[in-house]
Amino acid sequence: MENDKSELRWGVAQRLEFIEFRLFWEGHVNRSDLMEQFGLSVNQASADLNRYLGFAPDNMVYDKSARTYVRGPDYAPHFLKPDASRYLAQLRSLADGIMDSDDTWIAELPTYDAAPTPARGVNPVILRSVVAAIRRSEAIEVKYQSLSRPEPCWRWIAPHAIGFDGFRWHTRAYCQMDEVFKDFLLSRIISTRSVEASEVTDAADADWQEHVTLEIGPHPELSESQKKVIALDYGMREGKAKIQVRRALLYYALKKLGLDNNAKTRPPQEQQIVLVSPIAGLAPGSSIEREG
Repeated sequence: MENDKSELRWGVAQRLEFIEFRLFWEGHVNRSDLMEQFGLSVNQASADLNRYLGFAPDNMVYDKSARTYVRGPDYAPHFLKPDASRYLAQLRSLADGIMDSDDTWIAELPTYDAAPTPARGVNPVILRSVVAAIRRSEAIEVKYQSLSRPEPCWRWIAPHAIGFDGFRWHTRAYCQMDEVFKDFLLSRIISTRSVEASEVTDAADADWQEHVTLEIGPHPELSESQKKVIALDYGMREGKAKIQVRRALLYYALKKLGLDNNAKTRPPQEQQIVLVSPIAGLAPGSSIEREG
């Protein structure tokens, strides 16, 4: 049996990762799981389980009464890096209707739900056009509805990235009308038409290229026990946690974390975290925001 992970074909490696996923999160796996997920024959599913035992014989033990392999007491992953964020992201995608239950490796879904997020009307054809312009280093003419103008107008933009502010998707682009890099909400692009070659690249977008570090800590007016709880929530060490963010996304990050200009007006129990050190190059009480 081949026990060199580096020489495994992609399909085989994926199935072995699936076995580990089920063992870690569900505690058991059997042939029917592999057959159902990958459309395998009985013989192929058995071969995959035996192959996995060749790599990690202590990771699973056959339970004759349950007729399934169960996670061994000395389980240690070889193909999978268990990731709570990925697991919870799948639950969120299921709750939002983005992912179907057949698309996840989770066998027994826990009861779950999520606070609803308003649907953003991004036209898939417009998104395709913007993504194509990014890939081809092109400028694209878009009909855009901004808050600063009563009527939509046509303008040329040279997009170089897609961004997400926690609620809305936008494209980061150079605006030829205003001669500056801005964020253009994809939901506000009504239509597109012409494209042309562009020499503008993301390298010229200094705010996109530069990263700043937000150093956060529990609100100083919380009690010591409350500070410990907040430190646990944010994975703080010695009462601090560092978050890296592109300067172009700084405004959104501060707003999402509740660290915007209104932070001082909130009660400590509501605000919970504060910046423990100033942001380099940013005047107190200000942030950058350039939205088209």
